[in-house]
Amino acid sequence: MIRYLPIAAFVILLALLAFGLTNDPRDIPSPLVGKPVPEFKLPDLYESEKTVSPDQMKGKVWMLNVFASWCVSCRAEHAVVSQFVKDSQLEVIGLNYKDEAVDAKGWLAEHGNPYKAIAVDHDGRVGIDWGVYGVPESYLIDKKGNIRHKFTGPITPQIVEETLKPMLKQLRAEAA
Repeated sequence: MIRYLPIAAFVILLALLAFGLTNDPRDIPSPLVGKPVPEFKLPDLYESEKTVSPDQMKGKVWMLNVFASWCVSCRAEHAVVSQFVKDSQLEVIGLNYKDEAVDAKGWLAEHGNPYKAIAVDHDGRVGIDWGVYGVPESYLIDKKGNIRHKFTGPITPQIVEETLKPMLKQLRAEAA
């Protein structure tokens, strides 16, 4: 019986490995999906005397996009998000996460600014409230202010076509 223990342990490890390889590592469940957005009031990146808040988006379908100038994956998704925002007329609030304002402004000057407003989360506290694991992350929010979907990692053209566009169409139709 004891001689079969290493074989049983190997089979269990193999099963765990197979399970891990069949799951999408970007599909991290969020307990916030289906719940109201966490409230915040942060300074605006360009006008620090102004504040940015989800209250500004009440009654609209919108997206929160968490990004940083130091984030390599954010560069990869930025053109995709910018084009999607332009094509879909979706309003997006940027959450500049644990970044220096001067770096974020330079990055946006170089890559373009698709955001309606940009909130500065210098210490990452708001990111914690939203359940941010890392950047980039995006949240699609309905007109009632509920989070309907969380995207972990960079948004790709495939995600835009297969997930974002259909969800956006559905959310806009629900409120009509």
